[in-house]
Formats: sequence, structure tokens, C-alpha cells
Amino acid sequence: MKKLFPIVAFITVALISMTMAGFAYFATQEAARIKFEAAADDALNRIESRIDLHLSLLRSTQALFDARNGDISQNEFKAFFNALDVDNNFAGLRGIGFLRLAKAGDEAAIERDILHDHGGSHPVYPDTTQPWRAPIVLFEPLDPSNQTSIGYDMFTEPVRREAIEKAMSDDQQHASGLVQLGQGTGAAQTFTGFLVFVRLNVETAPDVINASRSSTAGFLYAAFRARDLFQIALSRSPLLPVNTEIYDGAADGDNLLFRSETPPASSFGDRLLVTRKIMVAGRPWTVLFRPTSAFSQPSSRAIPVMLGLFGLLLASAIALVARYQERAYEAASRLHETTEKSLIEKDLMLQEMKHRIKNSITRVLAIARQTASRATDVNEFSSSFSARLQAMAASQDMLTRSRWQKADLGDLLRIELGQVFGKELPEGMLSGPEVLLDETTTQALGLTFHELATNALKYGEAGNSVGALKVDWSLEGRGSERTLVLNWRETGQKKLEAPANTGFGTKLIDLNVTRELRGTIKRDFQANGLNVEIRIPLTS
Repeated sequence: MKKLFPIVAFITVALISMTMAGFAYFATQEAARIKFEAAADDALNRIESRIDLHLSLLRSTQALFDARNGDISQNEFKAFFNALDVDNNFAGLRGIGFLRLAKAGDEAAIERDILHDHGGSHPVYPDTTQPWRAPIVLFEPLDPSNQTSIGYDMFTEPVRREAIEKAMSDDQQHASGLVQLGQGTGAAQTFTGFLVFVRLNVETAPDVINASRSSTAGFLYAAFRARDLFQIALSRSPLLPVNTEIYDGAADGDNLLFRSETPPASSFGDRLLVTRKIMVAGRPWTVLFRPTSAFSQPSSRAIPVMLGLFGLLLASAIALVARYQERAYEAASRLHETTEKSLIEKDLMLQEMKHRIKNSITRVLAIARQTASRATDVNEFSSSFSARLQAMAASQDMLTRSRWQKADLGDLLRIELGQVFGKELPEGMLSGPEVLLDETTTQALGLTFHELATNALKYGEAGNSVGALKVDWSLEGRGSERTLVLNWRETGQKKLEAPANTGFGTKLIDLNVTRELRGTIKRDFQANGLNVEIRIPLTS
């Protein structure tokens, strides 16, 4: 059995190393997926924000018409549109228009209004058998290429008609399916896009139709050039390494609204494909994201390979050492024949060697596990590991110097804040009496101060001037009823607001204070900064 020990050791360590290399590989793949999903969600937020901005323009136009009871002339509508500076603020918007809703047979009244506003004859077209007519009577920008759109009845086109009929039933915005803008109006150039409709004067539509401008029902609509709209949304710096495809409804080639010019990286295939469903003005869209060649994985694929090779080398070294151990044991057995004393000495030497080998194996495997589970590359491992060791060691160093008895609150604050801000703290920044903390309180408050200081550096004025931060503390009560009251005050020009979502750092602070130390914490977000009050009971 002893002769087989080198082989068994080699196989065991090799299997462990290969298993760890496999875990490292899958961890690398999972990290890449998480990183790309974050990039895809960022791209989706940009798209949704851009669409919301454009739809808000439609809402403001609706408010203008409602305030004037629909009595808006062509010149007034043009002045309102020009004031919006659409080219600079709303790229991708082809224009905004107004449709007059009328029953079939009432076209003459609409044509008279068009003649009055535009100074020229624009008949309602094309002919239709539909019971309703919804011609364009106002549109901006009304350049020469769009003149022929005046009088065009959108109710005659099925895709537009579907959205208009939905807009008839409520006060919500309703998007159309994919359309060719300019098609049917004789425009020289068409664009792939979509329309969004919202009704006006709903109290008279669709049962009562009056030819007077102030009460005739109709629809405001916005026309969007899909390519321009989405390219502007996705071209904001920093550029994202994503290829984007947007479909009206299901992800089908006939429904394609937009596809990024930068192609997806073929090396990833569909392994990192991210699919998102969104609603735009009541219409479902499907958005697909794929990584481009600019996407870099968070950790190198070489790490699992290096880890596997290292494990094989380690297994070989252990087998070799075990072989030498076996030979040494045989030599000790032969020496036993000469003298019992020599045998005892050799046996002790072998036991010590075995002990050291096992300890070495344990340490090497522990380091390998940490590398496999945390490292993205060698440089990041080195820098992040060193920083974490320094942060963790700060509070423990204080306890070590006091033989794990007590640590001073003021010294703890100076060390933690100094590490975060990387500079000497100004006089008067910290004030309060001497307070000695036990081991548990020191560890919990050390992490709490580190998180508060990091947030102040990122979001507060303290990132520009350390003097914007003041920390003071006091003691209330006596004996076993003492309570530490600590006030953390951040002031400056920045207006801090309560975050919509609770981050990990905030949860960590709350858990340390409320559960670990059985205290309370209150945050007061003000116009000129943030006040945090922490109250912690102190044991005698």
C-alpha cells in the first residue's frame, strides 16, 4: 500500500485541481453573463429614457390643444413646434401632426378648414369605404417634402387604423405597428418607423361630430424614424459593447424596427444573448442584445487553464515528494536493524516531513480556491486583495495593540476615514469624548464607518473637500445604561436624495447597527447634505 501512495496522491491532487479549474471556468462564464446583462440593461434604460422623452413631448402638445379647446391654427402650431428645437432635443422625431376625426361624407368641412389654415386646396384622400375619416390637417415640420401629407386619411391604412381605433376608446397613448413613414402620401423618401396616437376632445368623439374647430374631435400623433431614434439613444458616451435588435411584437424578421450597425461577435454565438420585453405606448416590443467585439470578459480564460496546469505540477511534486518519503521510510527501516535509537530519530524525521508536506498542500489548495473564486486577472487579484487586507486589518490592528481588550472610537474613525479619503483629516472634523469599544463593537463600527465614508466620497461634497464632513459623538446615561450617540453630518452644494433602491452598503450598515449592536440609525436627507444619527447601547 505504501508503494501505491505516490500514485494515489498524484491522482487525488490532480482530480481536486481539475475540479477547481472546472469551477473557475464556469465562474468565468457566469461572470461574463452577469457583466453583459448589466450592459444590456444599461442599453435598455437608454432606449426607454429616450422614448419617454419623446412621448412627453406628445403629452405637452396634447396639453396645448386641450387648453385651447383644439382651436390651434397652422401658424400657432408651427410657432410651438419651432420653439421646441426638435433637431437638437428630439432627434429621431419625424414630426407631430393633428388628425381631424369626421364621419364619411363630411370631407368638405375638413377641406374648408385646411384651405383656411394652409391657403391652398388639399383634398382628403384616398377614397375609402370606412365609416370614419381621419385626415392630417396639421403637421410640423411642414417642409416641401411633407406638403403632400396634408389631407392624407390615416384611417384608410390598416396598421395606422388599428392604433387609432385603440386611441378612440381611452385617453392613453397608443403606438402603431411598424410603418413606412411617407408611404401613401407621395413623399419622395420613406422611413421605417412607428406612430403614437392620443385622442383630443374625447367628450365629443366619436358620437358627435361638429365642423367647428373648437369642438371637432381628433387625434394628435407623433411620427418616429426608428433608426435615428435608437441610434441617438445608444450613441451616448460611454459606448456600450452591445448589438441591439428591436422588434415590434415577436422577434420576427418582418417586425424588425432597428438593428445596430456594429455586428455581434461571432465568437460568443447566442451564449450571452439577452432578451427583454418592454411596453411602448401600450404596444409590446422585443429587444435582443448580443455582445460585440468590444465586449471584454471580466476574467481571462487563461486562469482556469493556468490553475489546471498548476494543479498537475503540484500533484507531480507531491507524488515526487511522496516517493522520496517512501524511500526515506525504507532507509529508516534498514537503519532500524543497526540501532533502535537511529530508528526513533529517523521515524521522528519522517513524521515531521509528513506533517510539513500536509500543511504545505493545505495552504496551496486554499490559495488556489481563493484565486479560482475571486480573481478576474492577475493584476486585479493583486490590487484588490491587498486593499481588502488593509481594510480588514485596520480595526484588528487596534485590538491587537490593546491585546484584544479595548479600542478608542476616535482612533478608529481617524484610521477608517484616512484610508478612504487618502489624506490627513482637518482639525475639528472629529469631536467627542474618549470612548473605549469592545471587540464586537469595534469590528461592526469599523465596517460601518468605511461604508459611510465611501458613500460620502462617491455622492457627497466630501469627495471634493474633506471639510464638508463632520462627525461628533457623546455619551448619554451612566453605568450599564450608557448610550453612544454619534452624528455624521455631510454638508455642501450637492442636494442628496434618498435612494430609490437600498444598496448592499446601506444594508450592511443597517445590519451592523441594528442587529449586531442592537442600536438604531436615522438618515435625514436635506437640501444641503445628509445627517445620520447612530445610537448604540454600550456595555460596562
